[in-house]
Amino acid sequence: MSSEFTGERVVPGEVEPDLWNEHYARYVFAARLARRKRVLDTGCGTGYGSAELARTAASVTSLDVAAAAVDFARRRYAGASSRFLQASAEALPFRAGAFDLVVAFEVIEHLKNWPSLISEARRVLGPGGQFVVSTPNKLYYAESRAKSGPNPFHEHEFEFEEFREALARCFPHVALFAQNHAPAIVFDGIPRGAASDTRIDGPGAEPGESHFFLAVCAVGPQMGAPTLVYLPAAGNLLRDRERHIERLQDELATKNGWLDEARAEHQRLVVLHEEQRQQLEARNRWAEQLNRELQETGARLLAVQDELVAARVEAQAALDECERRIADLERDLAARTAWAQEKERDLAAKAEELEKVVNLLREAEATVEERTIWAQGLDKEIQELRSRLALAQESKWLRLGRALGLGPSLGSA
Repeated sequence: MSSEFTGERVVPGEVEPDLWNEHYARYVFAARLARRKRVLDTGCGTGYGSAELARTAASVTSLDVAAAAVDFARRRYAGASSRFLQASAEALPFRAGAFDLVVAFEVIEHLKNWPSLISEARRVLGPGGQFVVSTPNKLYYAESRAKSGPNPFHEHEFEFEEFREALARCFPHVALFAQNHAPAIVFDGIPRGAASDTRIDGPGAEPGESHFFLAVCAVGPQMGAPTLVYLPAAGNLLRDRERHIERLQDELATKNGWLDEARAEHQRLVVLHEEQRQQLEARNRWAEQLNRELQETGARLLAVQDELVAARVEAQAALDECERRIADLERDLAARTAWAQEKERDLAAKAEELEKVVNLLREAEATVEERTIWAQGLDKEIQELRSRLALAQESKWLRLGRALGLGPSLGSA
């Protein structure tokens, strides 16, 4: 299963041993109650806990709301007595009385409608059935997450009394346990024997100081509340601490190297800062000089603006005078245009009259020319007649005829 680890989904082999042991131990606790029973694991996650329950249970049905988790569990842990399905713990898809044991580890704090988990668990439990549920201690959890802030995946967290009262509203019998990490000294047989003995000193667990709360709930009375001490396979605390110290020392050496690098980088940055400070001071001086120049320029601009305003007023006055003169000229032009148009009309009339006179003169000239030609022709005829008359007067025959009293009498011309 490949997904970003958030601390809310435990994937075998991908989490720290302490976190793994913390989650796995709850199923070890519940497995003591699962022998030959019909078990429901709500919020089964990747299915590792269901596999632990299936070692002794008659059957194990496991559900989770996340499809990826269910697919992972099916591929890795499905068996003849185990089945995995996707469903919500707020609405269990099973008939009433279908199971003898219901477990819900680190589920209730993730639900908006968390009371429905409790009521649904009671509904699907048969007679004598038990409900095993766990949740973080709100007080301890808030303290441990003081720097990182509230868990964004949690809808509701419980203090001890609230957790007990919420369970008691559905289940008359509730046995509560505190789950804590604790150091221990182990005497382990070589080889290990079948039996073991446990001694726990000191007072009982203080609810307000507990890491987690775990409850075994039932409708009828329950037999005792046996304490469980779970020793993980990697349970040599001293060696674990030594290895942890070695890891811390390695981390410290790495961090010291980072610190040396950071100091060198800091020194470089200090030098760079000093250079930048000097550059900044120089630029500030330049900026101050530029600011003074800008102020002087601004003053000059204001003076120029005043001059422009005065020039604009003067230009406006001149423009008004020009417009007045133009208006006068336009009126004068209009009057002269009207006079010229009137004169043009008079000239047109005179020209028309003159054209008529010219035409008459031309007609008269043509008549004179015609009469002149006629007169010239007449004069020519007269001259010809006169010539004939003179010839006739000079004719001897004509004189003879007159002398004889014959012929026409021709007077003097």
